[in-house]
Amino acid sequence: MGLNYDERMRKSSDCLGALLVLTLIIGPASAAPPDSSYRLLKKLTLGGEGGWDYFGVEPGTGHVFIPRGSHILVVDSEGKQVADIPGVKGAHAIVFAPELKRAFLSTDGTVTILDLETMKVASEVSLNGKDPDAILYDASVKRVFTFNGGGSKDATAIDAESGKVLASVPLGGKPETAQADGAGHVYVNVEDKNRIVAFDAKTFKVLNTWPLSPCEEPAGMAIDVAHQRLFAGCHNQLMAVVDYTNGKVVTSIPIGKGIDANRFDPGTGFAFASCGDGTITVAHEDSPDKYTVVQTIQTQRGARTMALDAKNHNVYTVTAEFGPPPAPTPERPHPHPTVISKTFTLLIFGR
Repeated sequence: MGLNYDERMRKSSDCLGALLVLTLIIGPASAAPPDSSYRLLKKLTLGGEGGWDYFGVEPGTGHVFIPRGSHILVVDSEGKQVADIPGVKGAHAIVFAPELKRAFLSTDGTVTILDLETMKVASEVSLNGKDPDAILYDASVKRVFTFNGGGSKDATAIDAESGKVLASVPLGGKPETAQADGAGHVYVNVEDKNRIVAFDAKTFKVLNTWPLSPCEEPAGMAIDVAHQRLFAGCHNQLMAVVDYTNGKVVTSIPIGKGIDANRFDPGTGFAFASCGDGTITVAHEDSPDKYTVVQTIQTQRGARTMALDAKNHNVYTVTAEFGPPPAPTPERPHPHPTVISKTFTLLIFGR
């Protein structure tokens, strides 16, 4: 016999109530992490001579600035050459201060300041014989920081407007990449000590020194300011995720061999690790303490550094063709392979 209207409504209400209770107990179904679906958009042989290290995307224009030793190659988002800026000495890495219309490069014993309007070298800041590698601009204090290897093992602070050297920050080991949180704090990997040092960008006081176990030899670093997380790329094929409010390693993510750069895209929640073995690992931030590897992008041998455009979400990496390594010497027992002339290549990946 069929139920009357009141009985049907009562039964429907009972079912909805049971479903609500069940949902409260077990929680809503978790959405699967998205497939990043990055694919190779362009592979361009740019040629030219000179080595390369860290490079970056200018936020305002989307132009990619690639330091190449004695010059800086500038291409647009499609890889078309915009400029080739001469007059630098041993350029390693570049950062941008858009509000000042300047870029800053770590070079041999100096910081070189570029005028982004004229695309020319504006001035140089002497570091008195120090060996700068990575470089960082902190817009919250309008200061540039270089991270110096060699004998000094410290950071140099420079006023971005005047170019005046302000201070040195001792780091107690060989610094690699650094990030700023926009609230006056700088975090830097100390590669040979397997740790992160945090210091005050205003007072230059070291605030914390945090061990990175199980990470070994941290190289690259990225930051998620919204969720207060650092991503440290480690040479034992891990990317350590660190809560920078307390220094705790909350999890680690498997990556490839030969890590040198990390990036985080706040628009997609993807964390990237580029490695010299020809891979970029892409992990999705499911929550601040949970990450899922969603893709391993196949790049090319030697493509160990990368740049990210947070506007179009494109990923850029560079490499070249390599010949056999030179014969080992006591000073260089494990020499790098030789770069074949004019094979410098840009790879552009997008979704």
